[in-house]
Amino acid sequence: MKFNTKTIHGGQKPDPAYGAVMSPIYQTTTYAQDTPGGHKGFEYSRSKNPTRSALENAVASIENGNYGLAFGSGLAAIDAVIKLLKSGDEVISTSDLYGGSYRLFTAVFEKLGIKFHFVDMENTDNIEKFVNKNTKLLWVETPTNPMMNIIDIKGCAVLAKKYNLLLAVDNTFATPYLQQPLDLGADIVMHSATKYLGGHSDVVLGVLALKDKELADRLYFIQNASGAVCGPQDSFLVLRGIKTLHIRMQRHCENGRDIAKYLAKHPKIERVYWPGFKDHPNHDIAKSQMTDFGGMISFTTKGNNYEESIRIVENLKVFTLAESLGGVESLAGHPASMTHASIPKEEREKTGVVDSLIRLSVGIEDIEDLIADLEQAIG
Repeated sequence: MKFNTKTIHGGQKPDPAYGAVMSPIYQTTTYAQDTPGGHKGFEYSRSKNPTRSALENAVASIENGNYGLAFGSGLAAIDAVIKLLKSGDEVISTSDLYGGSYRLFTAVFEKLGIKFHFVDMENTDNIEKFVNKNTKLLWVETPTNPMMNIIDIKGCAVLAKKYNLLLAVDNTFATPYLQQPLDLGADIVMHSATKYLGGHSDVVLGVLALKDKELADRLYFIQNASGAVCGPQDSFLVLRGIKTLHIRMQRHCENGRDIAKYLAKHPKIERVYWPGFKDHPNHDIAKSQMTDFGGMISFTTKGNNYEESIRIVENLKVFTLAESLGGVESLAGHPASMTHASIPKEEREKTGVVDSLIRLSVGIEDIEDLIADLEQAIG
């Protein structure tokens, strides 16, 4: 089954009760049993819910995995992965990282004795020198948030196998429409399904996909034991969003390409970060592991002027100044004061997240309206 068909049919079948084509919202906490322990596969909705199971099956299908797990948020999904580890273990993570992930790693899990190394992974040779006997996990984001750096997933997979490490990839920016990390050697794929998978800015949810049964069983145990699951209504919304992922992503990519090219030629723009440019440091790797370059773009103003960047985002009319990304509507953000404010300024700026940086999540509106909006805001 090809990808576009999978988004609609992958892992899905008509509901067994009445043949409903769309998975019903099973708004229930518990299920009748004929005898103690004698149930139809569902006993309590923290452990398993038919609507959530339908979503988990769909996620596994579109990521070419065998197992899917859904959580109350992307961070809850990451939390479950880190709970595979124990005190004294070490993680090598992308240095250019979503602020919420950085906060979870440093403010929560470092206090529990897990050590994190934040490494420039654009060159995989940088990673190996941080591996030691305590290293258990490589945590990769690609493209990275917000600098759009590209990390070689295959190269990381070779390194992970050499040292018997787990490789987890945050695939939120690319989505499985553009990139399928499990096929490139990753063990775990994570999505903030709040973003492109849901696609309509109306739900908070996180998912994992993987191939290995033993690893899936360990994560299912953590999911049930910790209880950070999503509800059936949210599961339904993301499942519905996945059914249009392919056509939305096509427009996101088309609009993103046009806006990146427009900004690159603008006399008031200093630099544009988008992996589709041939002079992007890892453009060739992006071409090899992605089918297109997405709708996420970051840029700085001439002279890296903070006040000018704030003026631009405040003057946008079609783009909305807001947190998050990946919805049908175009959003603009100021990472240093919004999505990445939890990262200390000195650490942010080491990765390029300067105070003048603007991040765009390019939506699926008419491109002429989006460019006109940027034109009037930039001036």
